[in-house]
Amino acid sequence: MTLISAVNLEKTYQAGEVIVKALDGVSFEIEPSSFVSFVGPSGSGKTTLLNLIGCLDKPTSGELRIADTEVLSLNRRESALFRGSNIGFIFQDFNLIPVLTVYENIEYPLLMVLTTSVEERKKRVLELLEIVGMKDQRDKYPDQISGGQKQRAAVARALVTNPKLVLADEPTANLDKHTAYMVIELMKKMRDDFKTTFIFSTHDPKVVGEAEIIYTLDDGTIINKAIKAGKKHD
Repeated sequence: MTLISAVNLEKTYQAGEVIVKALDGVSFEIEPSSFVSFVGPSGSGKTTLLNLIGCLDKPTSGELRIADTEVLSLNRRESALFRGSNIGFIFQDFNLIPVLTVYENIEYPLLMVLTTSVEERKKRVLELLEIVGMKDQRDKYPDQISGGQKQRAAVARALVTNPKLVLADEPTANLDKHTAYMVIELMKKMRDDFKTTFIFSTHDPKVVGEAEIIYTLDDGTIINKAIKAGKKHD
């Protein structure tokens, strides 16, 4: 079974009179419940690739299938609905809404995308607050909690819609070593508990070291795929 299938993805940008090729013939497959990292230097294409997988952008050419859906054929509205139902996002700067409490930030995706009852929303948010260890911080605002707590809240928010896939762009960049490790372990636990696939774009060796599958990009091309010994993936 394959959750994501990419075939010959290419992405070019026009920068003045220069055409920049951000991705050049990228192909890969990712199974459900995977813990995957895309690594490489700045400008290698990591963030561009995450934007394509997240249905935030479309490639210049190629094929991309996610959760049995050919996402490149979706229009803007369909892409937004697909993202809301299937994909969660975690960012390096947390992206919590400053005027909302921790509880409200986690609840927000349910309000925006899904027609979920008040009772179901409350049950889901409280469950995730408990799991990420933030129940006692539920009524605080983002500027009242630490960076590690913000990222814990962001992890809960990413998972509140029960997505098949969570994309994390440099999720530990603003965290100290100890906090970063705790957040990574939390993500692995969430993967195990909810069977959610996590895909990271990162420079952080802590994240790379915990990944089960590592794709290395350079100049818009995958130059290596490494699989940790003992993992089930082929």
